[in-house]
Amino acid sequence: MKHFIKAALVIGALTLSACTNADRFDNADAVDLSAQNALNTPTTIDQTGLGGANDPSSPQFFSQTIGDRVLFEVDTSTLTAAGRATLDGQAGWLATNSDYLAVIEGHADEQGTREYNLALGARRANAVREYLISKGLAASRIRTVSYGKERPLEVCSAESCYAQNRRAVTIISIGQNS
Repeated sequence: MKHFIKAALVIGALTLSACTNADRFDNADAVDLSAQNALNTPTTIDQTGLGGANDPSSPQFFSQTIGDRVLFEVDTSTLTAAGRATLDGQAGWLATNSDYLAVIEGHADEQGTREYNLALGARRANAVREYLISKGLAASRIRTVSYGKERPLEVCSAESCYAQNRRAVTIISIGQNS
């Protein structure tokens, strides 16, 4: 037993001493990957090979510049003026980029029952879908799903949190019309 304790202490000491090499970060052969990427990678291409936020045909441009979500008032699935403006931009982007499909996620705040909020989320997603179809997009390119109150962006008991959770989010993906 004494030998086991001594062996464990020696192994522990050797392990700790390996972590204390003062010049372990002074490697003349080291490559600064961030500098390398800044020189060799165009800013409009992301890791997926699809365009970045500066490329008008990219998913990043869609979500960051056009906007991928619309917000709703309490207990309603009626689109606001701001929501319709965002959806006009989404419709234009989707019309121009016909290789993409859209899934509309309907969400609700945490107030109310699970069942009620799933139905409300479905009505919100369907309102967005119908608006996009009315702007000329093919119904076969748009699907809907409701998450109700199951996927909140903000979790608190304040109106500012609730307002962020009353939303419909357009998720785009490359696909074929079915």
